[in-house]
Amino acid sequence: MKKLKNVTLKPINLSPPSLLAVGFLSFIIIGTILLKLPISHKIEINWLEALFTATSAVTVTGLSIIDTGSAYTVFGQFVIMGLIQLGGLGFMTFAILAALSLSSKIGLKQQIMAQDSLDQTSLSKVTFVAKGVVLYSLIFELIGAGILSFAFIPEFGLVKGLYYSVFFSISAFNNAGFSLFSDSLMSFQNNYLICLGISFLYIIGGLGFIVLMDIKKARKWKKLTANSKLVIVATILINLIAFILIWFIESNNSLTLASMQPKDQLLNAWFQATTPRTAGFNTLDTASLHDSTTLIIMILMTIGGGSLSTASGIKVGTFVILILSVVAFLRRNDEVTVFHYAISHENIYKALAVSLITGLIIIFSFFILLLLEPKLNFIDLMFEVISALCTVGLSRNTTGSLHDGSLFVLIVLMFAGRLGPLTIAYLIATPKKSRIKHANTHIQIG
Repeated sequence: MKKLKNVTLKPINLSPPSLLAVGFLSFIIIGTILLKLPISHKIEINWLEALFTATSAVTVTGLSIIDTGSAYTVFGQFVIMGLIQLGGLGFMTFAILAALSLSSKIGLKQQIMAQDSLDQTSLSKVTFVAKGVVLYSLIFELIGAGILSFAFIPEFGLVKGLYYSVFFSISAFNNAGFSLFSDSLMSFQNNYLICLGISFLYIIGGLGFIVLMDIKKARKWKKLTANSKLVIVATILINLIAFILIWFIESNNSLTLASMQPKDQLLNAWFQATTPRTAGFNTLDTASLHDSTTLIIMILMTIGGGSLSTASGIKVGTFVILILSVVAFLRRNDEVTVFHYAISHENIYKALAVSLITGLIIIFSFFILLLLEPKLNFIDLMFEVISALCTVGLSRNTTGSLHDGSLFVLIVLMFAGRLGPLTIAYLIATPKKSRIKHANTHIQIG
């Protein structure tokens, strides 16, 4: 026999966006196969239902076409929990930690890829951030499970109560919105411990790991970075404004808040105001909300949470930069500033690109759903599109009535939403800087 000559295999070079896409897609495929196993479900489910659930879990969305609690076995629910954890923490985080376990140092190329994926300006911070993401997740999920156990154990017993506590803690911190109850959390709309505990988890998860690390490091407001201050202040203001508006609008709605005691009205108005920031739980019937409240929720879903968090949307920082840029233009200021720091033009361009790409995806997908579902309500379909793309998981009782083609559109939207609009843009068009400088011209605007 002839000896085989040494064959040199060329490494597969993938850009950070491509690596992220392949990583999340791999999780979805593996999750789909696991959920389709007979051990995973109590009722017969098809491949599309398994694919939809796996995609929703990996992208931490929470949209579902079958009831998680009654359709899946404990094994299937553990698979969903695992997919939520993997999707929430991010593929790149696990990739970095896996590389660290094999080698004490990450190569320069791998660090640059991780830097892009974790949105870090310093290569030295990449490893620190990756470890911090996992550590902070486990700490807050344990705290959340402990808090929720005081409510679930008396209600369901020790074993089942602990299981529910862990499941909802993971689902809430990762902003997934998966529930083991068919009505999400509507059965617990008077339970302050569950409502406040879960809202605490998804708000913390939605701040972003960089902000959480900065809070731990600085411990004083003055020492926080401008980014952390911006995210914290914007989160508080957006939540409070939404809370007041929703409570004011829905307090006379007999189908939502009107029949409740004042203290319960405040609790549920708070929950409904904060959950659209990509959490996906609900204590009120979303389909029964006034159209004005529905519009507020769609805006909140689009804004989302902080960067490098378990939340999606265009992100709080993007939203604030857009507002500050408009204010600066109206005041004829040459700089866009926040907390006495100037925001770079690159950041402004990035915010504009993220917002425009997100808007175009929403419009295009909404148009397709209108063609596929001509009998369904206009606002319900728009709500589904935004909820899927911004990986929120709220629905106006529409998801289960969609045709297969429409469900596939939502699957693509959830996947695109988890990757992020800029990642999608980089996948489609490779960035290329031009060395040519052009003369200025004037274009009429407005």
